[in-house]
Amino acid sequence: MFKIRIIALGKFKEKAYLELEQEYLKRMKPYAKIKIVELLEVPYFKGTDVDKTKEKEAEKIIKQLPEDGIVILLEEKGTVRSSHQFAEFLQRTGGLGKELVFVIGSGIGLHASLKRYSNYSISLSPLTFPHNMARVILEEQLYRACTILAAKEYHK
Repeated sequence: MFKIRIIALGKFKEKAYLELEQEYLKRMKPYAKIKIVELLEVPYFKGTDVDKTKEKEAEKIIKQLPEDGIVILLEEKGTVRSSHQFAEFLQRTGGLGKELVFVIGSGIGLHASLKRYSNYSISLSPLTFPHNMARVILEEQLYRACTILAAKEYHK
């Protein structure tokens, strides 16, 4: 069974995202223990220094990183994988017996300082998604990867 932590900046504002997340977390119970850590975004206004805002958010994220986890940043320029490749990645990294920690930034992205703490950087798609939608897409892909590994019908 995989041990997964998702660190996300921002809370769901739309009920639909929350309902989808609850559904995927329920589906994942046979395959993984998932902990969601929601952090408050640092307010960002036009004219604000984006890098300083990202840096403050990174400080919050760093406090939530376990010492021995495998940290995976979700980034636009990260490695793109197919669902089968993602399943293989999950099996390979999750098979090490450590907690997998996925980090999703706010709408302005992640600060470069987080690279020092990360083991991997992945992209869900070349397309850009709102960060709340990216969280649900990650959860769906985690579920899909688990069903691929378990040879279940979901992916076929």
